Amino acid sequence: MTEAAPSDKPERVLSVGELDRGLKLLLERRTEGVLVGGEVTALKEHPSGHAYFTLRDERGDASIDCVLYRSGPVRARKLLADGARIVVKGRVSFYAPRGRVQFIVESARPAGKGALLEALEKLKQKLLAEGLFAAERKRPLPREPRVIGVVTSAQGAALADIVRVAFRRGPARLVLAAAPVQGQGAGALLARALRLVTKHPEVDVVILGRGGGSTDDLMAFNEEDLVRAVASSPVPVVAAVGHEIDQTLVDLAADVRAATPSQAAELVVPDARARTAVLGHLVQRLTRAARRVVADRQQRVDDADADLRRLARGALGDRRVSLAKLERRLAARHPSAVLVAARAALGPLDRRLARAGRAILGEARDELRSLDTRLSPAMRARVARARVALAANAASLDALSPLAVLTRGYALVRTKDGRLVRAARSVAKDDALEIRVADGAIDVVVLGTRES
Repeated sequence: MTEAAPSDKPERVLSVGELDRGLKLLLERRTEGVLVGGEVTALKEHPSGHAYFTLRDERGDASIDCVLYRSGPVRARKLLADGARIVVKGRVSFYAPRGRVQFIVESARPAGKGALLEALEKLKQKLLAEGLFAAERKRPLPREPRVIGVVTSAQGAALADIVRVAFRRGPARLVLAAAPVQGQGAGALLARALRLVTKHPEVDVVILGRGGGSTDDLMAFNEEDLVRAVASSPVPVVAAVGHEIDQTLVDLAADVRAATPSQAAELVVPDARARTAVLGHLVQRLTRAARRVVADRQQRVDDADADLRRLARGALGDRRVSLAKLERRLAARHPSAVLVAARAALGPLDRRLARAGRAILGEARDELRSLDTRLSPAMRARVARARVALAANAASLDALSPLAVLTRGYALVRTKDGRLVRAARSVAKDDALEIRVADGAIDVVVLGTRES
């Protein structure tokens, strides 16, 4: 075996930059002016003015990242919305700093609503027709919730915001039912968590939500199972999805919609400091009003006292006579005097009632002893008569019993099928018979018959 001779031509090693520039040039030349149709998802407006989104194939599992630069046509920018179906024109390029393929959009035209948006609209109309979004179903939030249920991700910023605001506003008791807020199956898990937390006997209101995100991130809050769980919740639900432009179906079904989780906590937890300030203001107003009332009453008392003194000095003589009469009448009608008189009148009645009660009780006891004395002999006599009658009935039954007849030497003859033999002609030779006697039965075979 011979070894290959080494090549004299040196190997060329491309740098990453050279490879990226080659890919960029190749892709842009091959795709210049290409038209691509799909559904817009994950739209994000960058502060620089560029619009980034993903164009998804509705008929298959395929997508491509797209960018519309701020210098792009305004008409194309107005068409960009999550769920919209558009046809874009442009070229595929390679973004070297991140090694990513993306489609650079030069123009766009509408192509109808996306399948996801159409399905969402159909579900919205269905639930609307069932009355799940009706205003009359909305319930007011409790003023003093005992326990506040929270349904959100345990790792998200929404939970931290709710806890921070709730405890800043005053004492609050929170119960967390953690569930993922985006991704496959998140809607069903959120619905399960909501139903679980509302079973807590002291939960009076529930905050359901998450932080902001794209339309794709918020799709869990458009799932039918979660919307129905919110509508059927036994306690009010505050939807606290951190977005303001888009509106999810959960926002429509909830009793109250909050722009952010922090605002939801502000709506649910009473502000202890504000309430203390209001209470202090009310106490001040009540104190001032009480002082005014006391001063007014004191002035009236002083005026009445002055009038009384003037009248007393002018007609003191006549008033003394009248006053003495009134004093005597008042003393006679004083509660203590009335009570003494009533007690004096009540004493004889009480004694008469006691004597009458003792007499009635004595008569009742005498009558009861008499009845008891008569009852015992009567019961013994009746039991004796019943025993005699029972013995006579037992003797009659024994006399009529067929078994008693058998003990006197008689017997019952039956065929094998249970018929009584009453005549010799009812059987034939070789028939099997059973003879029943007092202590058992005898099986026999007929040898012959004869009539007497």
